Amino acid sequence: MASVPSLAATVNQRVSDALSAALPEAAAVDPLLRRSDRADFQANGMLALAKKLKGNPRELAAQVVAQLPAGEVIKDIEVSGPGFLNITVTDEAILSTLAARAADDRLGVPYAEEPGRTVIDYSQPNVAKEMHVGHLRSTVIGDAIVRILEHRGETVIRRHHIGDWGTQFGMLIQYLIEHPHELDHESDTANGEGEAAVLYGGAAAVSYGGAAAMARLNRLYKASRAVFDSDEEFKTRARNRVVRLQAGDQETLDIWHKIVDESKIYFQAVYHQLDVEIRDEDVVGESAYNDDLPQVVKELEESGVAVRSDGALCVFFDDVKGPDGSPTPLIVQKSNGGFGYAATDLAAIRDRVSALHADTLLYVVDARQALHFKMVFETARRAGWLPEGRPDAARQLAFGTVLGKDGKPFKTREGETVRLVDLLDEAVDRAATVVREKAQDLTEEEIAERAAQVGIGAVKYADLSTSMSRDYIFDLDRMVSLNGDTSVYLQYAYARIQSIIRKAGDRKPVAHPELELAPAERALALHLDEFAETLAGVAESYEPHKLAAYLYGLASHYTTFYEHCPVLKADGEAAVENRLFLCDLTARTLHQGMALLGIRTPERL
Repeated sequence: MASVPSLAATVNQRVSDALSAALPEAAAVDPLLRRSDRADFQANGMLALAKKLKGNPRELAAQVVAQLPAGEVIKDIEVSGPGFLNITVTDEAILSTLAARAADDRLGVPYAEEPGRTVIDYSQPNVAKEMHVGHLRSTVIGDAIVRILEHRGETVIRRHHIGDWGTQFGMLIQYLIEHPHELDHESDTANGEGEAAVLYGGAAAVSYGGAAAMARLNRLYKASRAVFDSDEEFKTRARNRVVRLQAGDQETLDIWHKIVDESKIYFQAVYHQLDVEIRDEDVVGESAYNDDLPQVVKELEESGVAVRSDGALCVFFDDVKGPDGSPTPLIVQKSNGGFGYAATDLAAIRDRVSALHADTLLYVVDARQALHFKMVFETARRAGWLPEGRPDAARQLAFGTVLGKDGKPFKTREGETVRLVDLLDEAVDRAATVVREKAQDLTEEEIAERAAQVGIGAVKYADLSTSMSRDYIFDLDRMVSLNGDTSVYLQYAYARIQSIIRKAGDRKPVAHPELELAPAERALALHLDEFAETLAGVAESYEPHKLAAYLYGLASHYTTFYEHCPVLKADGEAAVENRLFLCDLTARTLHQGMALLGIRTPERL
C-alpha cells in the first residue's frame, strides 16, 4: 500500500497552494506549519515572507485565508496575532486519514525513497572480561537504531567490534601457561557450570561457559594484570607471547581461540537476557583486521597522510593539541612496530567502505572517545577511504554515562563497575513485584515471563528515553513505576487496550468519519497521525529518544481518552465501534513503536 499523507502534510500543501495563488512569487515558501494549542495547526510562514516582501503580514495572511475555503479537510481558519494562521481540521478528515493508516500493515509509514547502506558498530564487549553497565547504552541504543533503519527499508550491516586482540591476550595466555594450578575448577563444577581445564600440547587453557565461568576468567585476567604490572620479566614474556599470537603460533592460537569462543558464549547469554539479537557473523573483532594493518600503514605513509615522528607513524591535526599546546597526533604505528586502536579502526573503515560498500558508517561509542574518532574519521577522509562529498559519512553517535543516584558514575559499594547481569537480574526481580501486585489471573510462570518483559523493557526504556548525549541516573524504583515516563506505563496502556478489545467480543473496531469527536478523541487521533513523520525524523537524526517521547505522549493521550470517553458503554453502536477503532490503532501503534525500541508489549499485565 502507498504511504498515507499525514494531516499535517495535507494541510501544509493546502496552505502552500493558497500562498502560491495569493502571491505567485511565494510558490517556494515554507508555510512553517506546526501543531498548536490554540487550534490543530498553526502556520507561521507569513511573517518571514511579509518581511522579505516588505508587506503587512496580517494582510498577507488574510489573502491566504481567502484562497483556503472550508471543506472536507479544513473546518476553520483564522488570522491571529501578527499574521499567524490558526487552522482547525474536520473530524471527517481526521478519521478518514486514520482509517487509511489502519488499513495498512505499516500504519502508513513509508519506506525510504532512496534507502542507504549503513554499517553500524555497537556493543563492543571485551573478550575475557565481564560485560558491565557501560556496555548497556551502546547495546540498547545500537539495537534500536538497527531496528528503526531496517523498518525504513535501509540495508543495515551490524558490526560488533569486540576487543579480542593485543597485549592483554599475551598477558593472559602467558599467565595461564605459567599458572596451571589456577585452573582448579572443582568449586565451579560443583555448581553445575561444567568448567574444565583443557590442555593444548602442554599449554593450559580453560573451557568456559556460563556466568560463573566468565567470572573466573575475569579473575584470571585481573591476576595476570597484577603480575604484568609488578614483574618486568613476566611483562617481557607476555609481550613476546603477543608476537607469537600475531605470528600465528599454533599453541598460542589454540588457547586464544578457546578464550574467545567461550567469551562469545557468555556474551550471547547476556544478550539473550537483554532481549537483543547478536548474530555470530556480525561479531568481527579487532583480530579480523590484523592482516590488513601493514597495508593501512603503507598507504597512509606513501600518501603523506601519516608521517614518522620519533619512530612512530603519526597523523597530525592543526586543531588537536595537548595541555601544553603541542600537537597531539593520532598514532597509527608505535615506534616498536606495534599497532594500536587507531590502526585497527582505520582498517575497519577501509574494509566497511570498500568491501561492504557502505555509504554511511555509524559508531555507537562512549562520548569520552570523541577525540579519538574525530581524528580517525579525518584520517580516513584524507586517505580517501570515505565516500567523497559526504562529511557525515562516518559519524560517532556518542552517548553519556550511566550514573548512580548520587550523580556519580554507577559503581558497586566496593567501587567496582556494576556487572550487567547483576543489574538485569535486579530489574527483573523488581518488575516481578510490580507484576505480582497487578496480576489477577496470571500463573507463576506467566508472572515470571511478564517480569522479564517488564524489567528488561524498563532498563531499555530508561536509556532510550534519554537523549543519548546526556548522562542519566539509573534508578530501578523509578524505572519500574506504573506512573510517569516509564516503559511500564506504556506496557500497561497497551495491556489495558487488549483487555477492552477482549471484552468487546464480536464488536469490531470501525472508523465512522461522520461522527463528531470529543476533545479527548481528537487529541488522541491527531497524535496517532504523527507516527509516520515521527519515525522519519528519528531515522534521519538517529535519535531514539524522540520515538520514546512520542510513545509516552500517545499513552498519555490514551489515558485521558480512557478516563473521559467510555468505550463499550458509549452512546450508540457506531460510537462504540469508533472508539474501539481508536483503541485498536493506538495499540498497534504502541506495539510497533515499542518493538522498534526493542521492548515487548505483553497482552496481559
